[in-house]
Amino acid sequence: MATEFVERKRWLFFGLPFTFTKYIIKENILTIDSGLLKKVENDCYMYKVQDVELVTSLAERIFGTGTVICYTGDTTHPKLLLSHIKNAKVIKDFILEASEQARMRRRTLNTLDIGAGAGDFEVDDME
Repeated sequence: MATEFVERKRWLFFGLPFTFTKYIIKENILTIDSGLLKKVENDCYMYKVQDVELVTSLAERIFGTGTVICYTGDTTHPKLLLSHIKNAKVIKDFILEASEQARMRRRTLNTLDIGAGAGDFEVDDME
């Protein structure tokens, strides 16, 4: 398994990398660098990635790109978009596997909020 991917966001048509957004995907962290005049770097730990989705429009399939959507527990970006990247399927599979391994290493458990509050259950008085 590869330990790092570096991809650039591409134009939808022709798949040319003329944007200023770079995605760096490592085993433990996913980093998005964007901007030319104002640089923004956003990181998300792999153990926070809960689910990964691959979306490919007709134009993306024609030009060999795809969009990977990462649903995370990150507060700044709960939905990370890796837009119009080459090797999207391979990168999606890598993120899915790396996030599972990162959770296992940290012994992290995914929990799901089902909307039940403390006052939603009746407790019988034991007298």
